[in-house]
Parts: sequence; C-alpha cells; structure tokens
Amino acid sequence: MKRKEFLQLSGLTSAGLLLPMVPWLHSCSEQSTIEHSKDFKNLVYGLLKDWCDGLIRTQIFDESNPKTHGMFKCPACNKVHGRMMDAVYPLLAMAKYTGEEKYLKSGIAVMEWADNVTLPDGGWSNDLNPKSWNGITVFGAISLAEALHYHGDLLEEQRRKRWTERLTKAADFVYKKFPTMDVTNVNYGATTIYALNLIGKMLKKPEYLSRSKELATAIKSYFTEPNHFLYGEIKPSAHKKSAKGLPGIDLGYNVEESLNNITLYAVHEKDTDLLELLDRSLRTHLEFMLPDGGWDNSWGTRMFKWTYWGSRTCDGSQPTLALLANRNPALGTAAVKYTELLKRCTDNGLLHGGIHYTSHGIKPCIHHTFAHTKPLAHLLDNWNKLPEINTSAPLPRYTADGVKHYKEIDTLLMARGNWRGTVTAYDAIYKDGEYRQATGGALSLLYHTKVGLLLAASMAQYKLVESLNQQPNPGEDFPFTPRIETWLNEKQYSNIFDRAATISSEDTNGQILVKAQCQLKNEDNEVAKDTASSFSIAYHCTDGSLKITAKTGEKIKSKTAFILPIISPTGEQVYHIRENEISVRKPDGLVKITSSVPLTIKETPKERIFNMVPGAEAIPILAYLNKTNEVELVITIE
Repeated sequence: MKRKEFLQLSGLTSAGLLLPMVPWLHSCSEQSTIEHSKDFKNLVYGLLKDWCDGLIRTQIFDESNPKTHGMFKCPACNKVHGRMMDAVYPLLAMAKYTGEEKYLKSGIAVMEWADNVTLPDGGWSNDLNPKSWNGITVFGAISLAEALHYHGDLLEEQRRKRWTERLTKAADFVYKKFPTMDVTNVNYGATTIYALNLIGKMLKKPEYLSRSKELATAIKSYFTEPNHFLYGEIKPSAHKKSAKGLPGIDLGYNVEESLNNITLYAVHEKDTDLLELLDRSLRTHLEFMLPDGGWDNSWGTRMFKWTYWGSRTCDGSQPTLALLANRNPALGTAAVKYTELLKRCTDNGLLHGGIHYTSHGIKPCIHHTFAHTKPLAHLLDNWNKLPEINTSAPLPRYTADGVKHYKEIDTLLMARGNWRGTVTAYDAIYKDGEYRQATGGALSLLYHTKVGLLLAASMAQYKLVESLNQQPNPGEDFPFTPRIETWLNEKQYSNIFDRAATISSEDTNGQILVKAQCQLKNEDNEVAKDTASSFSIAYHCTDGSLKITAKTGEKIKSKTAFILPIISPTGEQVYHIRENEISVRKPDGLVKITSSVPLTIKETPKERIFNMVPGAEAIPILAYLNKTNEVELVITIE
C-alpha cells in the first residue's frame, strides 16, 4: 500500500501527521486531545514514525562489516542489545505506510544483522555472548512472523523465502523451549501462546496450534482469586509463594507483555471463556493506572525494571487495551492516555526510560524504543478490527474514592478528593536475598490529580538484576521509597526491608486512615539493635491533605529520620523559608510540606537526585526524630 492510499484509508492528511512533541506534563493532563478513533490513529501513526526515524538515526550502515551493518548503536549502553531485530516489523510497516525506501532498507539491515546473535539450534541470544539467555527468541519470532504476514510483499522473493526459513527454525526452537507454562517466568509461556498460534497458521503447523491451545488452557489457572491478577513473575518457580503465602505478581510485565499476547490469542481464536477472564483481570489491573496514563508498579516483583510508563524491555500495553475496549470503554481511554504519556517521554525520536531523563541529562537506552514500536504497528495493521477508541469513559483511578485492599499483593489503594495513594506490605521477592521492591507498610506512590506524581518508590537498593536490560543508576543510590531509616555499623536499617510488616485501614467521617506496623531491618532481615526498631506509621487522607505520622515507643539512640523524596524535575522552584516547612512550585500548584520537626534537604551534587526506578528526579527531604519519638508530616496543595 502506498503512503497516499494509507493516508486516505486512515483519515489522515499529509500535513500534520506528527502531533507536536510536548514536554513532560506534571499534571494529569485529563483534557486529552483525543476524541475519536481517527485522532488516536493519528497519534499512533505519528509516534511510530517518530520512533522509526529515531531508530534509523542510531543505525550503522557499513556493508563491508557484517558485524555492525544494520546494528542500532545504543546511546546509553556500552552493550549490543541482541533483540534489536524485533524492529523489523515496525520498520517494514512504516515502509508500506509511507512508501519511503529508508524504512525498508533499515528493516532489512537490522534483520540481516541478527545473524550475529543466531544460534545453531535456531534461537537468538540476548546479546553477542552465545551463552546468554535465548528465550527472547519468542519475541523475535513474533516480530519476524508479523513482518512477513503483513508486509512480506515488500521483499524480493529470495529474501522472503530465506526469512521464512529462518522463521521456521526460530519457531521450532520456541516449540521445544517452552513445552509447558512452567519453564520460567509466566511472561514467556503467555507470549508463546500467541507466537505458536500466529506462526502455526502461517507455516501450517498443526502441532504448533495444538501446543498453543494447551498453553492457553493452562494459563487460566495462573489468575488469582478474587482479583484475577496474573501471577508467575518470581524465581525459581512461577508457583513459589512468599512467607505470607502470596504469589509473585508484577504489574509491568502483565500489562505490557503477558496480557497482550493472551489477548491476541483469545481474540483470534474467539475463546470466549478466556476473553471473559481477561476482562475481569484487566478491570483489576486498570485500577493501577494513574490519571495521566502511568502504571503504578511501585510494588511489583520486577519493579527493578519499572519505569513510570511500564516496564523497560516489554512491548507496550496498547493491544490488550484497545482490543478489549468494546467490553470496557475505560480500556480505550487507557490506551490513549498511555500512548500520550509515551509521547511525552520521547525526545529526538527515542523513548526515554522515565519522566525526567531529559531534565537530569540521562541518555535513553535504545531497547525501550525498538520494543514499543511493535504494538503500534500491530494496531495500525489491524485498525479496521478494533472497536471505537476514545476517552469518553474515565479511568477507574480518576473517579476512585475510598480504600481497597488487594489481598494477593497485601497492597491497598486509597483515594479521597484529588489524592491517590498506594500503601504496600507485599513480601513476594523476585529472587530471595537479592532484589527488593517497596514493602514494609510504605507509601509507595502518591499522586494528586492537580499537580501529578508526588511520591514514587524505588528498589530498596538499586541493583542491575538484568545487567543487559538495565542502565546503571547515576550518582548515589538513594532510594525514593518514603521510609524510616537509620544506619548502624555502616548498614542501612529501614521499614522498607521489613517483609513481615502489616497494614490495615478504615474510612470514617471523610477521612481515610491507613495504619502500618513495622520494624527497621537491614537487607539480611536483621532487626536494628540498641536503638528503636519497632514503629507505627499512619497515613491520614482527607480532601485537603495527606498526613504521615511515624512514631515509636522505644528509645531512639541512633540518628533516625523519616525520608520523604518529593518527585520534582530540575528547574522547579523550592522554598525553605521556615525550618519546618518546604514548598515546591509546580506548573499547576504549590506543594507544601510541613513537619512537627525541622526539615532538611540532603545535599546533592546536582539540583536533584535521580533514580532509574521509576526514572524520575526528586528532592530528598529528611525529618529527624532524635529529639522526639514521633514525627508528623503534612502535604497540602495550593
């Protein structure tokens, strides 16, 4: 299809295809410009084209050197991301939509470059080391299959034949690699469901279709009761339970990868039972989307890859949100808001891994862009099959009021007036003794519908759990999770290490009260000694304020503080006029923090501290408890 034909069918005009890039908006930006599916298509097309152009600007073209020819050179990482051939599908799609040869040339080059990570058994490795993880072959197989299925007519016959043979080898590898749902994390089994269904039909392989159906039947038992979360993001077994008896659940992987692929299968096969289960599951997951399209994965087992818009190396949430919008119109709103957020986090054609990369001078990893191009191409290739997409139905968390506890993750959401908060005591750790998301009764996220994100948790200690898929944290590792903290013998003790903490809540007389009982522990689960270790934390939420009260009945002998990192990009004005009051001027309001004890701001080399989780800057505010056993902090918006 030529560019002119695509524009005519899509309702777009040759002028103004790309919506103007806008800076990160600090407020929820509720007044979306998207009113009709045509407007959303314009947004999707424009963002896909921008990303494809950004990828091409990083691409090496040197036919004399097959080791680098076609490779995307990552601006941030001194590494080669072996999965970059995933971009073949969106690049071929853009070649057809525009009729421009540069996209076809780019797509062919990056697919041919993949010979550098090809394994003898038909798989692809995650990087140049042939012993690196090869399960990622399932993602490359889907992208190559969709490229051939939708746009194979752009290729000359010999190349199309050669690529089909390569797909056959990759699909055979996937078929052998993932015979059941239990090989590894649930996202791989979930993705294999769609991969074998798609490729089985293309290559006329009944055994692939049979395996796909078996996996689709098995996946139904991986949804929890009563809230229908998809579980299985935990090591060493997807079925492992925590000390509290909780399964391993990660919102980011669920909404940006697993649920997408299950949905694609269920829609293609018209599996009504599975579609109804997905509908129920997505209603729960959608309650964790913020009004600006951000995903609240402040508690997930794999939050080491959490960026405010999702998860760093997943594909994106649009397919499942858009395809099931006929069952729940709020999913259509979510698809729009989420895509608008991705656009705001894009600069110079590349998706950045957080909301404040640019203001802190952090370069973007190329992985975010080549992964997230794929679902946009899929939407455009299947546009006529999509339900109407608009923003007429509000997101659940925008209209929420009250408090709800999710027992499968021992986490609650609270909402009153403009405030949206998350408190978590979830104790399921991705891999014991190594990787810690927020827990301990922490306020892992705070959002205000007028001024936007105010608090967002990070890892208790930032670690490169997947060194090929994470960027090092710049500067000091300073956790963003609000917490009580002390240091003993150079060891950090905090409630955010306490996996045995408990939380409870009540909602009376217009005030939500959430209580947490916790202890200060270190990363080895040892309780602080010779100083106060047992604390209670109370979160009081009313229309007008969010109050945090932390106290202990024990004697504090070691320097102890409540730490409140307020999310704020470089450039926002900070006022510290009185010793117990700090204000931050945001575009849509003044954030005021008052305290019962003096407040200090930790000295930092730059104007703000930065944490890769969730890719934001913050002001590190400290309130010391040493002269009192209690501290009260109040946040208001003017």
